[in-house]
Amino acid sequence: MAERNNTGGGRLPELSAPRFVGRGSEVAALDAALHRPSVVLIDGEAGIGKTRLLREFAASHAGRVSRTLTGACPDLRVPYTLGAVVDAVREGVGGAEGVAGLGLSGLAGALRPLFPEWAAGLPPAPEPLDDATTARHRLFRAFVEVLDRLDVALLVLEDVHWADEATLEFLLFLVSRRPQPVSLVLTYRGEEVPADSLLLRLSSRLPAEAHLVRLTPKALDVGETAEFVSSMLADEHVSAEFAAFLHAGTEGVPLAVEEMVRLMHDRADLVRRPGGWARRRLDRIEVPPTIRDGVLERVGRLRPDTRTVLYAMSVLSGPAGHGTLSAVAGLPEERFTPSVADALDSGLIRENRAGQWLFRHSLTGQALYAVVPGRERRGMHLRAAHALEDRGAPPAAELAGHFRLAGEAEAARRYTEEAAGLCAQSGDVATSALLLHSLVTTVTLPAEALARLVANIQFQALHGADPYSGIVRSLRAALRDRTLPPEQEALVRFQTGRVLMAAGEMRAGWLEIRKAVAHLPARSPEAARAHLLLALPFGQARPASEHLEWLNRLPEVPSLTPYDRLRQLVERSYALLTLGEETGWDVAREIPDEVAGPQEAEISAIGHANVGEEAIRWGRYAEAAARLDRSLALGERFELLDYLGSIASVRTRLDWATGAWAGLAERAARLSDDDLGMRLRDRAVAALVAGLLKAAAGDRKGAEERLRFAGRDDQQRVEAATALARLCLRDGDPAEALRLTEEPAEITVVRGLWPGVTEVALVRVEALLAVGRPTEAAELVTALERGLDGKNAPAPRTALMTCRALLAEDQGQLVDAAALFARAAEAWDALPRPYDALLARERQGHCLLAAGQDGAGVRLLTDVAKELSRLGAHGDAGRVTRALGGRRGTRRSPGRPGYGDRLSPRELEVARLLVEGRTNRQIADELVVSAQTVGTQVRSAMRKLRVASRTALATRLLESGLVVTDRPLLGDE
Repeated sequence: MAERNNTGGGRLPELSAPRFVGRGSEVAALDAALHRPSVVLIDGEAGIGKTRLLREFAASHAGRVSRTLTGACPDLRVPYTLGAVVDAVREGVGGAEGVAGLGLSGLAGALRPLFPEWAAGLPPAPEPLDDATTARHRLFRAFVEVLDRLDVALLVLEDVHWADEATLEFLLFLVSRRPQPVSLVLTYRGEEVPADSLLLRLSSRLPAEAHLVRLTPKALDVGETAEFVSSMLADEHVSAEFAAFLHAGTEGVPLAVEEMVRLMHDRADLVRRPGGWARRRLDRIEVPPTIRDGVLERVGRLRPDTRTVLYAMSVLSGPAGHGTLSAVAGLPEERFTPSVADALDSGLIRENRAGQWLFRHSLTGQALYAVVPGRERRGMHLRAAHALEDRGAPPAAELAGHFRLAGEAEAARRYTEEAAGLCAQSGDVATSALLLHSLVTTVTLPAEALARLVANIQFQALHGADPYSGIVRSLRAALRDRTLPPEQEALVRFQTGRVLMAAGEMRAGWLEIRKAVAHLPARSPEAARAHLLLALPFGQARPASEHLEWLNRLPEVPSLTPYDRLRQLVERSYALLTLGEETGWDVAREIPDEVAGPQEAEISAIGHANVGEEAIRWGRYAEAAARLDRSLALGERFELLDYLGSIASVRTRLDWATGAWAGLAERAARLSDDDLGMRLRDRAVAALVAGLLKAAAGDRKGAEERLRFAGRDDQQRVEAATALARLCLRDGDPAEALRLTEEPAEITVVRGLWPGVTEVALVRVEALLAVGRPTEAAELVTALERGLDGKNAPAPRTALMTCRALLAEDQGQLVDAAALFARAAEAWDALPRPYDALLARERQGHCLLAAGQDGAGVRLLTDVAKELSRLGAHGDAGRVTRALGGRRGTRRSPGRPGYGDRLSPRELEVARLLVEGRTNRQIADELVVSAQTVGTQVRSAMRKLRVASRTALATRLLESGLVVTDRPLLGDE
């Protein structure tokens, strides 16, 4: 939790179609209107949900309304006569056979030009008429006859603002007839209906007895937006912040909301947090193509000067007064004023109460901005910046954006730093980080300014999938393309390394900082931070002494701010604890709980969580719980939402160790999935726990999948590899277990980074003994003992006790080994680590069985199986139960004499099967015991006969006549 890493790859759940939300009154109005012949006019902007309203109404009234025909007016430059009506009738009739069965009169022959495919079923074409109006009315009457024969009660036409004139005339024809032959439901966009359209005359032509209903669906409010989005996300809770964010960006237009959620889903910008679904990005929303294309087509029909005004408004991206908009558009007054009037008439913009102009929908402005030619757009941004500068109190953030997009680097830098500083002062670190990030990734800056700006970016506030690579590209470009003085190069290189380490590229970042450190300004904050980062044993870890030397050489910086001093304290304690230094606990005690503001709270929260994580590795679980509680309290108090998931992930490690497994598998799986938008490191922590739980439950495949994912993060690599090695031991493959633990043992034991040694030592020693390398196992135990000298590290020390028991078991000292395993189990329980205590008792039970103390061994293993099952380790419980086999209820007299250097009957039985070429697993299956028991008996036989390998054991058995077989000998397992 030291820095925010990238979140890694992953998957999001499929989205559902949104539920029908916020339209109850409209459905009720439709229901009331259509009990008699009516005309229902539904006026609404694009995406407001007119089509959905009709579809949901039809579905809810299926069987209650007589036959309905539906058509949509196409948006075509070449008119299609009665296009929507023809499509609706064609679908209703179904073909030539269908029309032939309607019993139409000769009047229907007028339909032939529109339905050439019906020629065989229609009457002959009537005589042509010279009067076009009369001919149209004849055609209209023919359509009415078809509607009557089809028993149509409702005709629905959508997008009537695009209707051709003939369609509009037909509608007027229908409503003017008495009785009205069908009810009409018409949808349209009022702002796109021409001033002389026949549609506007429809209501005025209605007879007095006609029933007219006007509906204008409103945008969703924030609560309805949350419900709408929740229905797309499997009805899971949507955070109030996310709902408000979506509502502000889409103005509650349902189609815009849906398209935005789908776009954010495609970009993986949706995250699930403890408070519900939320957004990851803080930058502005791009326009879904389905909405954008419609806007651009409308704008394309306007005059060039009007488009220029709209382009200028899109550049300003907010309400604009006469003076500012005129300056940005660059048009003389005599052209500007009529162009604004045209834009207002188009319905794309409106005037607010303050006399300013703004887009009716924010998506319109974004769609237009994307198509403004680059040179024209840069010029408008520069004019906008100069116009804003002329104000009495120019807005720094807007000026920063305009100058940046105009390509004016120095002015952009000046105003960006000013704006970022103001944001940080108000606690808005997200906007501050975004402003700086946008500048350094899009504008070529002087090296000194670039390094300074990057240093001020708080990466945890940037929620994009990868906030790092763009910064690294800018920094590397500065190193590559310019010849810099040594000190400037060092500053840029240091920032490159720091960002790489934050992104999880530990080795690459460490190497960049190592190159830079010698040339950084002496006693500078950068030099001190470089020493701290080089002290962290991540990436290609070096010996602990080398990392510790960087801490010992940490320069004193007199000019550190309180914030930087707190950060140094946190990072120093973390480095000391990861290096296994007891002094780290003294430093950690200085991390405060009472802080001045969000920035300090963030550092303290990180510090407590880091200390808590290291306390887990040391086995100091009460300390770990207390630290995580303090971190969580700070996170909740100061709403550090980006860190709550990190704390929850570390908590799963603690719960795994201490046996708090109830609901843990579900929590770990949820945290390790990509849905929460958490960084890779935090997901890897949870994935490690999920894999360990699956292994204990007996899900071998699921465990391996989760553990391999956990190993992608450098800080979980050792534990993940060790857990995979334990799986191999259970599979009877100690050679692969040795391979997997080679690097973890090198890091933890040889290089002295022992806080991560607990599981490594247990698995490595067992694997070495399983392949007949007891000397190396003993040397590893001795090295571990030296490394732990004087350390208050309960978990590694208890692992050391367990390793000594393994050595005694391998030497055939079964009674002593059983006693050592019993003491280790008690020590594990005291931590507490109940799972490891049960595994130690399992080994104790097998030693008792191998020593001939069957009664005690059976009783112990029976209890172990029950406790493992109760804990949730059903796979382990099954293994123990299978090993017991038919031994349940067996009673042996206590104090049975040992066999000395002679093989026991069971050892002879195992030896016979070994000579036949069986593996430990195969022997265990044959004798209905565990592979661990077989391994113990094989090693005991090897010790008694003074041989070092399985092949040598088989040879000695045959030569001595203890075993007779005709089978060829096989190599060592």
